[in-house]
Amino acid sequence: MENQDSKSILQQLARDRVNKLKKFYTHLFIYVIGIVFYILKTYFNVPFNFLPLRYINEFVMWVWTFFLVVQGIQVFFAEKIFGSKWEQKQIDKILEKDKTSNNKWE
Repeated sequence: MENQDSKSILQQLARDRVNKLKKFYTHLFIYVIGIVFYILKTYFNVPFNFLPLRYINEFVMWVWTFFLVVQGIQVFFAEKIFGSKWEQKQIDKILEKDKTSNNKWE
């Protein structure tokens, strides 16, 4: 039973990781499209007079770049710092704590 619990926890962690990667790559794809529109507007003077593209300027692109970099750091470098060994130790601690707390009431 304990092996199944840890396996399901690991599967949930894997699903969460894949979901974070999916969100990051979706954000990156939309960002690249935004860069293309920014370049067209800024350097080729293409008039974009409809709502979201009207407000693309250098400040917006800097802020957007900052948030994309932060998201990338969270997705990729958090894995380096808090890797699978760290996650496994935390899971083992939680399972052990749960196991000992269940034994107190038996």
